[in-house]
Amino acid sequence: MTPVPAVQFSHLGLYVRDLAGMERFYTEFLGFVTSDRGNLGAVQLVFLSRDPRDHHQIVLVSGRPEDARFSVVNQISLRVNDLQALRYFKDNAARHGASDVQPVSHGNALSVYLRDPELNRIELFMDTPWYVTQPLREPLDLSLSDEELWRRAEAHARSLPGFRPAAQWQREFAERLRKA
Repeated sequence: MTPVPAVQFSHLGLYVRDLAGMERFYTEFLGFVTSDRGNLGAVQLVFLSRDPRDHHQIVLVSGRPEDARFSVVNQISLRVNDLQALRYFKDNAARHGASDVQPVSHGNALSVYLRDPELNRIELFMDTPWYVTQPLREPLDLSLSDEELWRRAEAHARSLPGFRPAAQWQREFAERLRKA
């Protein structure tokens, strides 16, 4: 059996109704920068990135049907560095046209979920130093001090099935990948 060649996620494209409005949301609120734009026949595209190694991480594409009420993309997940960033996105989401803002803990990550102006779900998250069995979704109180939030998050994670340091889980999973 031939091994499967390595792949790495690079970017995604979203069909949108309001190209200019969605570009504003992704640039002004999430900090992406427009790297290119243009037409491909009747379709308009806007390329966005936050990494100079990637021409685009998200491409917005005109043509989402007005009657499309369901996106097949479950979520777009974006990693942040710290609790301050999670609080920023939670506190400023509505001002930028986002809705359904939900801070949650997954035990292995702390997240803020929201809906962009066209109702695509976005997760802004930071990893914790722990692994717990997934799925898990618990409310997260970002109004707590950093110290209290981390104390509660760790105590909760330690009480859950599969708890162990994330580094241990990563070593175990790397071994599983090596054998696959």
